[in-house]
Amino acid sequence: MKLYIRYMVSLRCKMTVKKELKKLGLEYVFIDFGMVEIFEDITIEQLELLRVNLLKLRLELLDHKTNILIEKIMGIIIEMINLSDKLPELTYSDYISKKLHQDYTYLANLFSEVFGITIRQFIIINKIEKVKELLLYDKLNLTEIAFKLHYSSVSHWSHQFKKITGLTPSFFKQLRKKRSNLENI
Repeated sequence: MKLYIRYMVSLRCKMTVKKELKKLGLEYVFIDFGMVEIFEDITIEQLELLRVNLLKLRLELLDHKTNILIEKIMGIIIEMINLSDKLPELTYSDYISKKLHQDYTYLANLFSEVFGITIRQFIIINKIEKVKELLLYDKLNLTEIAFKLHYSSVSHWSHQFKKITGLTPSFFKQLRKKRSNLENI
């Protein structure tokens, strides 16, 4: 079960949430900024206690409707990236807004409050993950990857790639090849 927590945007917040979960005897599978995935179902009493305890710490457990909305935003972004060459030419903001029938500014503000990053930053991070995948498959050249993911140029996505990973796309590809060659020995 996934829970979303507004204003959980620092390492200190994550540690605080971990302590609160432990107090309630709840095991988590995954915890990241703005989100916790609980191993088992949570009782109504545990949920309410968690909500009250988090409020005291200036963190807000989001209600079910908001959780669903956040999940939908993330799902749409992943869908947009994975199907980017099959989707109509719309801006990300227009596409998300149309799919959810909601004002983009509202969605963007909510997303930022929960995750501590903008929707744009989340898109860039996930596009870079898709670029890594495409580089590893080695079926597309750099220009084709740029085109597939709607980058204006190879240099633009190469710059973003380096900014996020610290590596150039070419070096990343070489590094992966070397690692796979060593694993095959």
